[in-house]
Amino acid sequence: MSTAPSPTAIEFVEVGPRDGLQNEKTLISTADKLALIQLAIGAGARRIEVTSFVNPKKVPQMADADAVCAGLPLRDDVTYIGLVMNLRGAERALATGRIDQLGAVCVATDRFAMANQGQTSDESVEAAKAIVALAKDHGRTAQVTIGASFGCPFEGEVSEDRVVAMAARLAEAGPVEVAIADTIGVGNPAQVTRLVERVRQAVNPLPVRVHFHNTRNTGLANVWAAVAAGASVVDGALGGLGGCPFAPGAAGNVPSEDVVYMLERAGVSTGMDLARMVEASHWLAGVMDRKLPGMVAQAPVFPKVEELNAD
Repeated sequence: MSTAPSPTAIEFVEVGPRDGLQNEKTLISTADKLALIQLAIGAGARRIEVTSFVNPKKVPQMADADAVCAGLPLRDDVTYIGLVMNLRGAERALATGRIDQLGAVCVATDRFAMANQGQTSDESVEAAKAIVALAKDHGRTAQVTIGASFGCPFEGEVSEDRVVAMAARLAEAGPVEVAIADTIGVGNPAQVTRLVERVRQAVNPLPVRVHFHNTRNTGLANVWAAVAAGASVVDGALGGLGGCPFAPGAAGNVPSEDVVYMLERAGVSTGMDLARMVEASHWLAGVMDRKLPGMVAQAPVFPKVEELNAD
């Protein structure tokens, strides 16, 4: 049984401009990426993962990271996050002068860590801690995500003890939060409940963030389980786009608009404007020239506007 208090609010992080687009084969223009970021801000997003500073040969979609940063709206109330895998990427991100928060990544298994960033799992933890320290040295903050926390595309099952131990080590570096990510979408709500509760205890008083992919259609159930277990920060990508170039079979993120609909209807505040998120999802579908996985944007509005006005 969960020891977490009943949730009344979470902090929402929009990751569509980075994680949503990174695996798309069709290159999206810098202008469209900036328009997506502007739409996310208009819908209420105040933390946005805007790009990643990685090898453009391996992730061509992110080759315009510097140009995206140069075009970011000047907003004191928005935290722009740049994903980085190593100190070189972190230095690139900081050099733009526009990234407020570094997003470091470590991985729970050796084989995936080698595929994702050319390091062992333990080496990825040390690299993430070094990125956090560098951010602090430059007057910035950093977050850390543990990839493949619920399962690995190469090694299969992942030990919960391993993830909890990694989280405790990462917390020592002082990131703003520790995230656990279901990179390939294999987690289930019972597993999520256990792991969130254990990580929450291991990193206290730091918040726990969660990042789910909907590969096997368990993403929303996992978000709910995580929030009920005490996760206070939730990632999502508009339209449900996403995937990992280095994780075979990884499919889209949980759709931002679906997450917000579910939580808001259940009385959990997200700070997001669902109607504007749906508009943004429709716009993004036009850019991608296809129907996106998110369900709420495809459904009729509920409740209807006239019903709300009648109240």
